Amino acid sequence: MYEVLDKDTIKSEILPHLSVAKRGYVSKSDLVEVIQCILYKLKTGCQWHMLPVSSFFTGRVLHYKTVYGHFRKWSRNGEWEKVWGIVLHRYRSFLDMSSVELDGSHTTALRGGECCGYQGRKKRKTTNAIYVTDSQGIPLAMSTPVSGSHNDVYNISEVLSELFSGLNSSALSVSGLFLNADAGFDTEQFRRGCHEHEVFPNVAFNKRRGKQGEEEFLDELLYKQRYCIERTNAWMDSYRNVLNRFDKTLSSWKAWNYIAFILILLKKT
Repeated sequence: MYEVLDKDTIKSEILPHLSVAKRGYVSKSDLVEVIQCILYKLKTGCQWHMLPVSSFFTGRVLHYKTVYGHFRKWSRNGEWEKVWGIVLHRYRSFLDMSSVELDGSHTTALRGGECCGYQGRKKRKTTNAIYVTDSQGIPLAMSTPVSGSHNDVYNISEVLSELFSGLNSSALSVSGLFLNADAGFDTEQFRRGCHEHEVFPNVAFNKRRGKQGEEEFLDELLYKQRYCIERTNAWMDSYRNVLNRFDKTLSSWKAWNYIAFILILLKKT
């Protein structure tokens, strides 16, 4: 059976940071194999009841509903995000912070659910989130998803505060960073939000906004690094469970994204 991540890496990098059952209960199956099932679903996008559980468990074979129960417990508690923060902090020396890249992404929400709304460009309901990567394309942070009826600069000041706070919590200093963003983020609120956190916005000019201010600049050579986040989008799309959103709960949707972040970083280091 195809393994998305080997057992040794799961045992050393992921499992120690996830909660286990309380009151002395010991799982009758290896939790490493439970995580392997979850990673397999992330990669293939198969339905829960189609999980080939008999191929993953070497001992007692768990029902797919039990695997789902573990995933939901860890998702509700925000534990996948916690694991991501720990892994990012551990491998922060591997990151290239010469510049960071920012972009928004609308994901089709095929079954509806929390934080989804109609998006005219895609002609269907979507969920929107803002992502930040380093100059290699390694994911660094993700904003709280919102309804797809909102554009990328919706509540952008609060979104930037959330993103930069997440970086600081992983011991990644944002002061002095150069941030690349496309013309969709060329707004006064976005630029002001970056400056408040001592981040230099390198944003493509939006002609519809009018004449650019004297203090606004665009380093075109640096801006070319922005292609990295488009490559990251392709990496994310290879995990079929985040290519389209099937989960109705926001906690599960965020969890799948953070698990994909973990896999990308662990595979690149």
